[in-house]
Amino acid sequence: MKSISQLFCALAAAVVLWLPAEQVAAYSAQDLYQPCHEGDADSRWGAAAEAECEQYILGFTDAYLLLTDGGKADNICLPEQNRLDEVRWAFMRWYHKHFDDRAQPAGEGLHKVLKAGFACP
Repeated sequence: MKSISQLFCALAAAVVLWLPAEQVAAYSAQDLYQPCHEGDADSRWGAAAEAECEQYILGFTDAYLLLTDGGKADNICLPEQNRLDEVRWAFMRWYHKHFDDRAQPAGEGLHKVLKAGFACP
């Protein structure tokens, strides 16, 4: 199973590297917040929005863990259970506290969330 996740991460990284930098950076923290918020608030398309939010977070955290030796490089310990919800909730709290940072790339925002909210004990 680990080789499949490594293959997926490598494929995702290849796609990101293939895209022009402006397209990758164009997905802002605000762009990520919208489906994360709608996932909780909208009964009509909430499930689809939540899936978009969680898939971004899953891809980011999987790639992050793979590239940082499980987070050890930055002293980050992600929860073993309910990781998607925990990171999503932490991101939404961070977004409300740092509203002025909403235009930064979503990946930068998530990295700040991981550093602030999931430091190893």
